[in-house]
Amino acid sequence: MAGIIWLASYPKSGNTWVRAFLHNLMRDPAQAYDINRLSDLTAGDSQIAWYRGLDPSLGDAYLDERVRTLRPLVHRAIAAASPDTVFAKTHNALLEEEGQPLVALEVTAGAVYIVRNPLDVAISFSHHNAASIDDIIAFMATPAARSVSNAVNVYEVYGSWSEHVASWTATHNPRLHIMRYEDMLANPARSFAALVAFLGIAAPRQRIAKAIRLSSFAVLREQERRHGFREKPPVADAFFRQGTAGQWRQRLTPAQIAAVVAVHREQMTRFSYLPAGY
Repeated sequence: MAGIIWLASYPKSGNTWVRAFLHNLMRDPAQAYDINRLSDLTAGDSQIAWYRGLDPSLGDAYLDERVRTLRPLVHRAIAAASPDTVFAKTHNALLEEEGQPLVALEVTAGAVYIVRNPLDVAISFSHHNAASIDDIIAFMATPAARSVSNAVNVYEVYGSWSEHVASWTATHNPRLHIMRYEDMLANPARSFAALVAFLGIAAPRQRIAKAIRLSSFAVLREQERRHGFREKPPVADAFFRQGTAGQWRQRLTPAQIAAVVAVHREQMTRFSYLPAGY
């Protein structure tokens, strides 16, 4: 079926890792695929270039109302860019904003949703935004939370972490594949093989293993160290920082853990993220 296969996630949950894997799998390069070319096979639905392509008059001071109007048109343009399915990254929740869908379902063929423990997301997101962990925990608990438009990307609507996760995953759909970041780390062979099977890509085990190796966190981090990464925010020290699971056990205080659990207990329970004793 033609249309968009969304690579969806709350920020700092492993979306870039999945995109790197797909490039290394589908292009099968001799060396790791350039992380600064991850738009070769995966469009980004927040990239301002798509919006300016539809409205050349869109300046730096564009209004959010105009972005809201253009967003479904951008999704149609992304879908029309290929006669087959096309991958598109999004951090938008599967919700509506003022009656306008944030994801155009009429051009959607399926979705891959990557979920990560919010206790670890809070730490990674705080480094990404150069913000305090407490501020990020509060942001992740905010209904209708959103990013801010800039010269590179239009704003995205996340909702709270729980809103985001539930919006994409609460309803079973055979065209939805869910990946846990922790499983990608613990057993990449099984996790990524399941993704390949869901996408219907005919790839031998050796090729999948090679793509996993070429998109490992160590390889991605070394590429960023040598060549930089254009998706890194100016305020962040690095985009690829640690790539681990469970760092919250050393980094978060009991009060911070309790604050996250108090807001996100239901979704954390669904994905086996609830700490013992909470």
